[in-house]
Amino acid sequence: MKHFIPYIFIFSMAAGLIACHDLDEPATTELTPDVFPKDSLQFVAVKGTAYAALRGNYSLDYWFMQSSSTDEAILPARGGNWYDNQNYMMLHYHSWTKDHGWTNGCWSWLSRVIGTTNQAISILKTSEPDTYYSKKNDMAELRMVRAFAYFMMMDLYGNVPLDTVYGDFTQHPTISRAQVFNFIESEVKAAIPNLSSATGNTTYGLMTKYAAYALLAKMYLNASIYTGTERNNDCIAACDYLISSGKFSLAPRSTYLKMFYPDNGPATPEFIFAIPYDPTASASSGTNGYMYHARYDVPRSLKAKFNLPFTPSAPESTLPEFYAYFEDDANDVRNQQWLTGLQYMNDGVTPITVTTTNQGYDYTYNGGNPSGSYTYQVNLTPAIILRYDPNNFDLGNDEIAWNMGYRNIKFYPDATSPSRNQNNDVPVFRYADIILMKAEAILRGGTPTLGDQALTLVNQLRANRTTSGDLGSVDLQFIYEERAREFAWEAWHRNDMIRFGTYEQSWGFKTDADPHKRLFPIPTIARRLNTQLQQNEGYQ
Repeated sequence: MKHFIPYIFIFSMAAGLIACHDLDEPATTELTPDVFPKDSLQFVAVKGTAYAALRGNYSLDYWFMQSSSTDEAILPARGGNWYDNQNYMMLHYHSWTKDHGWTNGCWSWLSRVIGTTNQAISILKTSEPDTYYSKKNDMAELRMVRAFAYFMMMDLYGNVPLDTVYGDFTQHPTISRAQVFNFIESEVKAAIPNLSSATGNTTYGLMTKYAAYALLAKMYLNASIYTGTERNNDCIAACDYLISSGKFSLAPRSTYLKMFYPDNGPATPEFIFAIPYDPTASASSGTNGYMYHARYDVPRSLKAKFNLPFTPSAPESTLPEFYAYFEDDANDVRNQQWLTGLQYMNDGVTPITVTTTNQGYDYTYNGGNPSGSYTYQVNLTPAIILRYDPNNFDLGNDEIAWNMGYRNIKFYPDATSPSRNQNNDVPVFRYADIILMKAEAILRGGTPTLGDQALTLVNQLRANRTTSGDLGSVDLQFIYEERAREFAWEAWHRNDMIRFGTYEQSWGFKTDADPHKRLFPIPTIARRLNTQLQQNEGYQ
């Protein structure tokens, strides 16, 4: 087991305690204050149910919603493979409906996190003695998990219902996004005094004061989107708390990529709050969650290169428009997170080859020997071409199609896991984000503090990412592009695009410019369960 920390213990104890439900149908299990919990280990297990629920779909459903709806990632079909009832196609074209698969999946997952947390709060409020040494911290952590779930729900769906009382089956009406924002802010501020200020093994993967301030910074930077009012100085103040704490630092260029390796963890200097994944440790508990990046991003022809125990599919890639942000600085270590061009084994010399047939390589082959043997060196090309069936988002099921698109391996393929589930922990808030959020808030009119200017902050980050010299000036466009380089594949790009006003632009095959698509629709199933929910504007 790589993490000898409370988080993994929490998941082990929490196995079997999570119940599925919707916002208006709170979780119910046999876990009640009358029979459980009775001691400190059981208190930890109750708290763990909330973290286990949060862990579940963050790197799958949520990632697709935040990344495949942007120019960052695209997942087209190949000969019908991965068409998946238009799920990925709709994300790319911004043509989703209230019955879209991932839209429904994310709503259900976040509802489960909220309901499970409500249940845990209710149980611990009754079961933990008021004199119990960690009761206040436990309650504060749970309120933070719930606040973060509501943040994601607010970011995706805008106007949502608030449900904070376990056992309340009342149908809660949709409230405005600004009201949800105010609720989250008040919850985070109320939790802060009782959250831990420790870092390292003891609090890794748990909500701390630093996670709370990072969430506030993110909210305040986006406040004009969420509420119509800018909060740039509040964003700067929240960033300053983290900067002044001295608890975090930027990873140097030499270890930047290692932050995302399968053996990452508490020693990572930038991780303010991360979601740990450890399939070996928690395989029996069923609470590992989904961390499948290698499955989606590594070409099947590269299985041996990465010594994977399964054959990856690699239907997912980036678009040329997004990769262009990486092309100007050859000295930038962040370029190395991409698989591009001709592929070689790890010695850098041995070419990776595939032997197929003439027609297996190119389905359009019309020569006299379609079944003849054809061997080629794998060459990943940047363009995505719907050459087989444009109406069905299909590239074709031949080798040319499977090699279309540059692949991202930031979350480096895990050869240690016995399954396609990976050990790589996924950062939610990183110190680099704090640096860039403060720089952006200053450029948007906030007051500089601590002697920092936007330029000095950006140069501080870049000194740890590239051997190229300092910049002489920065503007908001540069911040936008720098965020693309820094946080690729970390589920923040949709959030950034909306804030910078680029979400309605065209990229790939998408031309939809409807600003209503900044929000996803309230799913049909949610509105059937709760008739008080009002559909978002622009949807029926």
